[in-house]
Amino acid sequence: MRSEELHETLLPKRLALPIFASDPLSSVAYATQEILLVLTLGGLAYLHFTPWIAASVVALMAVVVLSYRQVVHAYPSGGGSYEVVSTNLGPTAGLVVAASLLVDYVMTVAVSVASGVDNIISAVPRLADHRVLMAIGFVAVLTAMNLRGVRESGRAFAAPTYLFITGVLVMVVTGLIRYALGDAPVAESAAYGVSPDPSDANLTGLALLMLVLRAFSSGCTALTGVEAISNGVPAFRKPKSRNAAETLTAMGALAIVMFVGVTALALITKVHITDDACRLTGLTGDCASYTQRTVIAQIAAAVFGGEHSVGFYVIQAATALVLILAANTAFNGFPLLASILAQHRYLPHQLHNRGDRLAFSNGILALAVVAALLLWGFKANVTSLIHLYILGVFTAFTLSQLGMVRHWNSELRTERHPAPRRRHHTARVINALGSVVTGLVLVIVLATKFTEGAWLAVLAAIVLWVMMRGIRRHYDATSAELAVADPKGELTLPSRVLGIVLVSTLHKPTLRALAYARAFRPDRLEALTVSVDRDEAAALLRRWEEYGIDVPLKIIDSPYREVTRPVVEYVRSIRRESPRDIVAVFIPEYVVGHWWENLLHNQSALWLKNRLLFTPGVMVTSVPWQLTSSAHADRPAARAPGSFRRGEPQGPAPRAGTRHR
Repeated sequence: MRSEELHETLLPKRLALPIFASDPLSSVAYATQEILLVLTLGGLAYLHFTPWIAASVVALMAVVVLSYRQVVHAYPSGGGSYEVVSTNLGPTAGLVVAASLLVDYVMTVAVSVASGVDNIISAVPRLADHRVLMAIGFVAVLTAMNLRGVRESGRAFAAPTYLFITGVLVMVVTGLIRYALGDAPVAESAAYGVSPDPSDANLTGLALLMLVLRAFSSGCTALTGVEAISNGVPAFRKPKSRNAAETLTAMGALAIVMFVGVTALALITKVHITDDACRLTGLTGDCASYTQRTVIAQIAAAVFGGEHSVGFYVIQAATALVLILAANTAFNGFPLLASILAQHRYLPHQLHNRGDRLAFSNGILALAVVAALLLWGFKANVTSLIHLYILGVFTAFTLSQLGMVRHWNSELRTERHPAPRRRHHTARVINALGSVVTGLVLVIVLATKFTEGAWLAVLAAIVLWVMMRGIRRHYDATSAELAVADPKGELTLPSRVLGIVLVSTLHKPTLRALAYARAFRPDRLEALTVSVDRDEAAALLRRWEEYGIDVPLKIIDSPYREVTRPVVEYVRSIRRESPRDIVAVFIPEYVVGHWWENLLHNQSALWLKNRLLFTPGVMVTSVPWQLTSSAHADRPAARAPGSFRRGEPQGPAPRAGTRHR
């Protein structure tokens, strides 16, 4: 796609919702489960805290959604939390947010895909041994779809997201109707008891409070991805801010309704789930080999009449799909944020470049590689990965809302009209409340998850923060070093240009290099060879004289059979004798058509170029000679990402009058 076609990739709200909101929408599939897993550490006695914890999560989500509505209106250029914090709290705090979000986006992919695989295994338990391979395979599929472009991925992912929303709402309504009519559905695990974990039995006082706070922090996974819409405002159709705000509101309303419904049904159906199946009492058979179904799987089976019902399989398929596709939120948020950071010189410039389909291809590939490594390292285990999750997003929530408070303070200092001032005051109150609440949650998450694995996410964010600061210092130092202070002085011609053609043997590539060097018209030209075998050097000199080549051939003796060092030392000696002269080194090279042929040729030339490029005042020129095998490179080849921009062959030329988009 041409750069001018970027406007054609802008999203209507119906596609923006599944692209940017699939993560918070899909988190209802595991947020309730994470609450129950923590509470059952103390046995079944503490499940009565579930409604209160769920209510707290819902209130927090409402506050965060309202707060980010302010962000998308105040900062419609994208960047979300990073831009808000950088503008109002300074670049150092902005980098903290950026590092936290980048880590959290990676975790979003890992947790979402692993959770989706869990739901597939709940429907087909025999796939449990292929968990890691399935997870990495799904990451590869998501990567391929996103490389096709934002709009194309939105179309592909819209149907599963809307199927999941519809399926969950139908399940909730059906279950509540059955409960109201006195036919309450019962989960398959309702008959099992739960023996408390020895360390969490008979909790009172502070210990009980910590258990409840741990459950609350686990339930807060329902809020992940809320900020993605504020990062992606530029991807919306006009009016961008209004469409983004409306999409954010729709996402918040749907997520709250589904989360409340799933939690209510989990309590009605008496779902009992633990971190270890061997703590289930009344279980027949070997507990070690028993695979617990997910909470949403147990609810679906109870509501729709068993694990072989159509409704059960529809819910499981939709849940697995949307959980895997929830990673798509990160596949849009991570490359966008990385692009902005690259533009600000905190990440490599390559991350700012768009690919053939106007997607940020390098960012997509970077995210996929890191997430796949994480899934492999943690064996795609949701329980292990979840402890590394949500820390970064609440760091961004807290600092961005604090930044918005300062933003409104600044606006109020200059605004004099009563109506806008009232709106600013209201917005400031919302953001202040959001900052306080999310700050408390951040403290809770740190306190309850740090020793369970969250320290890895903190360490990763710190390392990333330090790395981004180092990249910025490097780019700044490079810019300062390359800045032009005196254009006339930089354009001063060298005293002389000395040409050196490197010769290994006398053949066609050598003669072409000599001809090119002559066309270059240096002040002095000579050929240079290194003698590692006296007889071969003598034979080369005889042939040189027989051909009557009028370029002098200099032979450097190398008793230790080295080639690179004698050439480099000779060139440097010329530079020492005449520092104002430029030395132009011409190196004949083969152009081959197969990757393995590169292993057989050009190795000496490669080492020589690498060494000579570090020598000031030396220009290195490769003179190519195309071998017959290189002709196959001109044949039509399969399209690969970036092949068009790299100038690779795309197939036969189009017929006259054919229009390409």
